[in-house]
Amino acid sequence: MPPRWSRRPDPADPAYRRLADRINLAVHIAFFAATNSTLWFFHELNGAFPRLPWVTGLWGLGLLVHGFYVVKLSGGENQ
Repeated sequence: MPPRWSRRPDPADPAYRRLADRINLAVHIAFFAATNSTLWFFHELNGAFPRLPWVTGLWGLGLLVHGFYVVKLSGGENQ
């Protein structure tokens, strides 16, 4: 079920901002998974991307930083 907002969206509202941050994180995770699974599929077929482990690792590190920001720094569960 998609998230619903019960009142008029206001970017200044902290609760709305947290929801937007979580949705952006979910999109980032989905794009990471789809892109990397496709790249690794073709890499396993013919080894076309020799630096793919570095790309995946650095992007994964960026994803972890994004997740840390959303969960810990932008309010998390406590607010």
